[in-house]
Amino acid sequence: MARTPPDPDKSRRFLLIAVVCAGFLVLAAGGFLALAMRDSPQGAAGTALSSMIGGPFALTDQNSGKFTDADLKGKWHLVFFGYTHCPDFCPTALNEIALALDKLGANKSKVGVVYISIDPERDTAEVLKDYVASFDAPIIALTGTPEEVARAAKSYRVYYAKHPRADGGYDMDHSALIYVMDPQGRFTASFTAADTADTIAARLRKLLS
Repeated sequence: MARTPPDPDKSRRFLLIAVVCAGFLVLAAGGFLALAMRDSPQGAAGTALSSMIGGPFALTDQNSGKFTDADLKGKWHLVFFGYTHCPDFCPTALNEIALALDKLGANKSKVGVVYISIDPERDTAEVLKDYVASFDAPIIALTGTPEEVARAAKSYRVYYAKHPRADGGYDMDHSALIYVMDPQGRFTASFTAADTADTIAARLRKLLS
């Protein structure tokens, strides 16, 4: 008896559902981490949890220079994944980060900001350079090949996926967490979309103390 061939549309729908579910799991886990570690002066650094976030990557910055995970060492960093066509969360988060750093006063220089694009198709080094120039913060913006970006996103457990629009363009769905990496390059804490400049600055003061 001949077997019915699999329906490709059903397979695609199943894959899409699986990816979306994975994204929700990443977001939920990130929110839990942010809440669980918020009151700890040292955050997750030195715990088994810190080894789950972060890892090797090699990308290109807005000045066409190379930037790797080794460059995170030596000072605190806020690492954030987004894209320049993002209509809401990305520019809002970068603005809140800039305001938070200003609130740190003399400690501002102790914290770097790394913005990794999950849209390498459009976000070239030149595009990123123009984009981050509009924020009053020392932002290092990174891009790379699709494979390089995917490797970095995997290291940080970041979910992202292209979302086609009816007009033929596309948006990028992505998890929205800001990762705090300590001077040893270890994951320490995270911020969510709900965190304001005041909240971010207050948490950073605890970590820097």
